Formats: sequence, C-alpha cells, structure tokens
Amino acid sequence: MPVFYEFFAGGGMARAGMGKNWRCVFANDVDPKKAACYVANWGAKELRVGDVAEIALADLPGAAGLAWASFPCQDLSLAGAGTGLKGRRSGTFWPFWKLMRRLQEDDRAPHLLVLENVCGALHSHNGKDFAAIGGALAGAGYRIGAVVIDAVHFLPQSRPRLFIIGVHSATELPDALTLPAPDPAWHPEMLLRAYSKLSAKAASKWVWWKLPAAPKRRMSFADIIEDQPKRVKWHTPDETRRLLGMMSEINQKKVETAKKSGLRVIGGVYKRTRLDGLGCKTQRAEVRFDDLAGCLRTPTGGSSRQSIMIVEGETVRSRLLSPREAARLMGLPENYTLPENYNDAYHLAGDGVAVPVVRFLAASLLEPLLAALALRRAEEAA
Repeated sequence: MPVFYEFFAGGGMARAGMGKNWRCVFANDVDPKKAACYVANWGAKELRVGDVAEIALADLPGAAGLAWASFPCQDLSLAGAGTGLKGRRSGTFWPFWKLMRRLQEDDRAPHLLVLENVCGALHSHNGKDFAAIGGALAGAGYRIGAVVIDAVHFLPQSRPRLFIIGVHSATELPDALTLPAPDPAWHPEMLLRAYSKLSAKAASKWVWWKLPAAPKRRMSFADIIEDQPKRVKWHTPDETRRLLGMMSEINQKKVETAKKSGLRVIGGVYKRTRLDGLGCKTQRAEVRFDDLAGCLRTPTGGSSRQSIMIVEGETVRSRLLSPREAARLMGLPENYTLPENYNDAYHLAGDGVAVPVVRFLAASLLEPLLAALALRRAEEAA
C-alpha cells in the first residue's frame, strides 16, 4: 500500500480522494479550526498542527511515495492582491519546498509530487510564478507536467483547478501515461502559455500527461439540495425580493423564464460588485440556472457566500447554501463531520480540493506511476 504526506491538508479532502488504497502517514495544516475537523474525521495520529516552516525532517516518518500539497491560493487568485509566490499565504510553497529538498538530501525524496492550486497560478506575475515552481522541481531532478481538471466533470460545480505532477527521475514513465503533444481536454490554452515561459531546463523535463476521457457527470445541482436544510434558514419574502431587486435586467429575465417553465428550477446566486451605467461600483446578484453551482469560495476577503434560489411557478424562495450542500458540492461523503459553525464549515469546503477529482487523478496517473516503479524494482531485484 503506497504511503503519502498531505501538506496544507485542511479537512483532509485529498486524503478522502486518495481512498483506502493509500495510507497517510503525515498531515499538516496551520489552521486550528481546519485541524479540528481533520481530527474529527481522520484522528490526530498523523496530524501536525502548525506552520509548515516549523516542520522538522524528523517529523516526517519513513519515505513516502507521494507528497500532496494544496498550498494556499489567495495570493495567486484573481480575487487576491497579486503578490503571488511572494505573498504571505501562497508564499508558503517555499518552506514546503525547502522541506522536500531536505528529504532529498536525506535520501527520502517522494517519488511523486502533486501541487494543487487555482488556475491563477498559471499567469500570476505574467507566468513567472509558474516558471519558478517548474524550475524548482526540475532543478531537484523531477520530470514535471500539469493538467487542468474541472470538478464539473464529477460534481455540479464549476471548479477548474491546476494540478502540477512531478515524478522523480528514478521512476520510469510508461508510454501509456504520456502524450507526444498536449490534449486540449486537460491542457488548455492558459496552460500552454504558461509552459511557453518555462526555462529551458524546466521545459526539457516537461511531460504531457495522458488522462482518460472525462466521465459523464451523474449528479445534478438539484440532487445536492436539502428539502429541510440544517443550520440555515429560508429568507423572508422581503429578503428574497431584495435579492431579486439586486439583479440586472438579464438576471431578472432568467428568473422570469424559470417561472414560465412551470417546473421546479434551482439556481445558484452570488453577489458581485459590478459597474453600473455611470461607471460606479454597485453590488449585483447574479443567478445561474444551468444545473451548476458557482465555484465555492471562502467567505473572506470580500467574496460572498453562495445562495440558492428555487423557482416554482410564481413562487420564488431563497436562502444560503447549507454546510452539507457545500460539502456535497465538494464530493464529501454524508458521514463526513463538518464544523458546527456555519462560516467554518463553508470556509472548509470552499478552500478544499474536490474529492472525486483527487480519486480520478490517483486512479488514472498516480497509482499507475507507482505501480511502474514497483515493477521496475522487482525486475531489478530478480
């Protein structure tokens, strides 16, 4: 059974996605609230709470086949201040990387590295941050490649994320897992632009990873909605009217179309700051009725919490998304224990990695790569 380290672990969503065929031997997160949720679901044995910069080499047991790091995205996202890898939060990649280099010096380098982040990491600082990550991995002897996977293939949520996968040079790459050229399904134009800005050394270590076709999503937005939600209340009629009044003409027409359909129509609503006809900033409510939720976000830094709107004929109801609904949008199981506080639960979900995306990546790429390494070692030992 392959073992892995889980850095910036949050509530352990990467661990949930890796599944029972993997064994987590070390996890780390600096946030005590997320750590408490991790303990509630996975126990405290493997968890070290604190700054990644304070982790000692001795804290990491044995040698791991994989190190997973969903390092903070705030400074790399469009909503951030644009400080990138120099920022206080996203810049924690560097102490994590320093720890990986120390493992290498100790002859315990992970065979696989997965770095997960928002797609903003591709163009942060005009591609220099992505190039810096690629250069770091290549300089440590890793073959590198990246894919962009949208959770929409698995869950009713639009959530594209970048996954950078590094493979230690000691691991032979099976032909079945690589491509001679990029696949538009997993290597979109924004990734190609970032790749073009890599250093010559990093580009020489680049791999176009091959993934199977995306599965057909079986879950609809309506499937995750609770009829009797817990920890949220339905808006009063006045609150719903106020929400409708914040909509532009285009969004109000969406609601009217939903009314005329005669069906039960469920949509997701976000409040966003837009410019009005005079160029002044104003808060707008924007709804989508395309069977998808908007990308879950953390309710901090000006980002709003997502609401839902249910239209049945002339009846329109609205409320905040419930914690369990947010967890379902991330693919967490029903028995996953969520924080009691609403904002803590919503923050945990909005800041996590979609569980079925992790499983897809593990089954399609990570497990075959480690299996190839095990086979090579067995052949060498024979």
